[in-house]
Amino acid sequence: MRDRFGADPYPAYAWLREHAPVHRTALPSGVEAWLVTRYADARQALADSRLSKNPVHHSESAHGKGKVGIPGERSANLMTHLLNIDPPDHTRLRRLVSKAFTPRRVAAFAPRVQELTDALIDSFAARGEADLIHEFAFPLPIYAICDLLGVPRADQDDFRDWAGMMLRHTKPGGTGGGPRGGVAKAVKKIRGYLAELIHRKRAALPPEPAPDEDLISGLIRASDHGEHLTENEVAAMAFILLFAGFETTVNLIGNGTYALLRTPGQRELLQKSLASGDRDVLTTGIEELLRYDGPVELATWRFATEELTLGGERIAEGDPVLVVLAAADRDPARFDAADTLDLRRTDNPHLGYGHGIHYCLGAPLARLEGQTALATLLTRLPDIRLAAEPDDMRWRGGLIMRGLRTLPVTFTPAP
Repeated sequence: MRDRFGADPYPAYAWLREHAPVHRTALPSGVEAWLVTRYADARQALADSRLSKNPVHHSESAHGKGKVGIPGERSANLMTHLLNIDPPDHTRLRRLVSKAFTPRRVAAFAPRVQELTDALIDSFAARGEADLIHEFAFPLPIYAICDLLGVPRADQDDFRDWAGMMLRHTKPGGTGGGPRGGVAKAVKKIRGYLAELIHRKRAALPPEPAPDEDLISGLIRASDHGEHLTENEVAAMAFILLFAGFETTVNLIGNGTYALLRTPGQRELLQKSLASGDRDVLTTGIEELLRYDGPVELATWRFATEELTLGGERIAEGDPVLVVLAAADRDPARFDAADTLDLRRTDNPHLGYGHGIHYCLGAPLARLEGQTALATLLTRLPDIRLAAEPDDMRWRGGLIMRGLRTLPVTFTPAP
C-alpha cells in the first residue's frame, strides 16, 4: 500500500482536497497532525504567525521523543536554525545569514556547478547506462554545497557518506539505508566536524573578505549592528544548508528527469529550446517541475500557538499542522490543467519552496543546480531513456521529502 501511495499520492490528495481539505490524522510515528491540502489554505497556513516553527509549542512534546523534526538535531545542539525558530530570533538570524548567502555569491558559483555536472556525466557517459540518482542527482548537490560552505576537497567524500546515511541511500542501486538512529548518528558526525572546521576558519579569518570567500567564513564574519552569529548558530546554519540544500536538489533533479522521460512531448520541447540557445523553457520548466512533482511533499512542522480556524476546522493550541505542498500545487482551483506537465506555464505561483518569512533561503542555488543538471544531461545525452517500467520504480519512505530510490537510464554511449 505504501509503495502504491509513494508512486502516485496525487489521487489520494485530490480526494482530501475535495472532501477533507483540513484533516486530522494519525501519522505512522503515532503523532496526530492536521493535513492541509487546498492551495488557498496552504498559502494562508505557511504565512500565519500563529503557526510556530518552534517545536516547544507542540502540546505532546513529541520533538523531545525524536518523532518530530530532524533526528539527533537536539542532542547535537543544532536546533538554532531557520526551520525551528520564529521572529524575532528568526528575523535576526535570517538577516545575518542573508549577508553571507547572497544572490551574487550563488551567481558566481555557476561555473563550478557546471564543472561538477560535466565531471559526473563524464564518469558514466561512455557506459551507455547509469543510475541517475546514485551517480548524478545525489553527488552533485553534495559536492556543490561542500564547495560553497568551504569544506576542503579531501573531506568531501566523508560528507557524501554522512549525507547518504541521512538520505537512507548508502549503497549503489538504492539498497541499504537504515533505521532512524542512523540519521541521528550522521547528524552527530556532521556536528563534530563542523565544530572543528568553524574553529579553524575563525582562527584563520583575515581582516577583509576575499572575493571567493567560502560561506562558513561569511557566516562567521556576518554581523548586524555589531552582533555576530554564535558558534552554535553558525554550525546550525551550515548544517541546515547542507541538510535542506542537498536532499531537495537530489529530488528536484531525480523527479524532474523522471517526469520528462515519461512526458516525451515536453522533453522534446525543452531539448529543441536548448538546442536553439533559448533558455526560456528551461526557466519556466524548472518552476513547473517544482509544482508538478516537487522535491518536498509536505512542508516542515508547524505548531499552533493559540486556537485558530483553518479551512473551517478548529485547530487547538499545541496541535501540529503539516501543509501538503504536493496537494496544494495540484489544486485545480488555482492551476489550470493542474495534473498536466506544461513547461511553458507562466502563471505558476507554486509553493515548492514555501511562502512567507520561511521561504527557502537556498532556492536560488537549487534552481541553479536543477537548471544546470537538466540542461546538460539532455544536451549531452539526447536520447536518454528510462530503463525500468514505471511500476517497478521505488520511492524513498519519509514524511517530508519525495524522491526516487533509483533512476536507471540507458543512452547511446558518448565519449
